[in-house]
Amino acid sequence: MSGRRRGQEPSARGDGGFTLIELLIVITIIGIISTIAVGQYQKTPIHAKESVLKEDLFVLRDVIDQYFADKGKYPESLQALVDDGYMRKIPTDPFTGSDSSWETVQAEASDEDKDSGGGIIDVHSGATGTALDGSRYGDW
Repeated sequence: MSGRRRGQEPSARGDGGFTLIELLIVITIIGIISTIAVGQYQKTPIHAKESVLKEDLFVLRDVIDQYFADKGKYPESLQALVDDGYMRKIPTDPFTGSDSSWETVQAEASDEDKDSGGGIIDVHSGATGTALDGSRYGDW
């Protein structure tokens, strides 16, 4: 018999383990993938809050328009929308955590119809931060 032990098959590579280079490549790939995943995971809650803010602003503006179409004037406050049954409650701004931080834009009275002047014509977030797309929340 030759120098082989019984039951031992010859290997084309020598030993059946991994080389140090192969292990380093696998560890590097895992590190790159986990870095990308952590970056995306950190942005997910912010993206969710931004989506809620966009939806809240859309609903508030739509309700203001409905109020104007029904009554011929703009609401004096956001609470008037709740009091007159247009909304169940004023939504909470997801970034400020308050329903009283909304920034309202008042309509100006026109020369033709001074009775319909005043009231809230638009609403913006009271948050001071910057969105993921680089715009300010207060400008939405």
